[in-house]
Amino acid sequence: MLEPTENDAKHSPDYSKIIAAISWIFLLIAYWWYSETHGLTPMQTMQVLINFVSTSPYGFPIYVLVYMIRPIFFFPATLVTMTATYLYGPVQGIAYALVASNLSSMIAYFIGRFFGGSFLQNINDDNLVGKYANRLRKDGFQTTLILRFLFLPYDLVSYFSGFLHIDLGWFMLATVLGSIPGTISFGMLGASIQGDFASQSVTLDPLALIISAGMFAVSIALYRVVRYREKKISP
Repeated sequence: MLEPTENDAKHSPDYSKIIAAISWIFLLIAYWWYSETHGLTPMQTMQVLINFVSTSPYGFPIYVLVYMIRPIFFFPATLVTMTATYLYGPVQGIAYALVASNLSSMIAYFIGRFFGGSFLQNINDDNLVGKYANRLRKDGFQTTLILRFLFLPYDLVSYFSGFLHIDLGWFMLATVLGSIPGTISFGMLGASIQGDFASQSVTLDPLALIISAGMFAVSIALYRVVRYREKKISP
């Protein structure tokens, strides 16, 4: 009887990944079906969360848990960040959002690492995805930092870093540092909202909006500084 070779093992299907992928797809379909049938937009979903968290004695742990599982359903991180400052105020809310967002990035990273494989090892360098894939492999910290400063989709960067098996320590350090300006920017946007979060007639605090726009500009400026230093070191 022939023994399976190492090459056969590499090409045999990974049933754990197949089962996990099917389960994930099922969860996504169930979530979006429920949202569609009940007419729940993302903003309305956040209003439900706000109502629940604001009346629960376990509001903060529930908020963190929702933020952590949010990447599984591709729910916008910006809305959940805005919720924190809307509920807890700018200082406390931003601190909560920073903790929760970085925990959620780890969830997305490990999901990406679980599903990641050789299919990302031979990406064409000529396209944008291939360019940043190679940049992440060569310098995971600086490239992740740049992508965070650029306000690229939060979960996409985390999943992609996991797919490529970027060093977790450098990924988390870059995420913690790179997400600060964006979290403050979107957090202040949430803090500026006065009234019903899902209402069409809300008032906005001008000072909070100015701070939000300023932090957005700071993030883009930091991106340019990092890129300038990168080009200076490696023309």
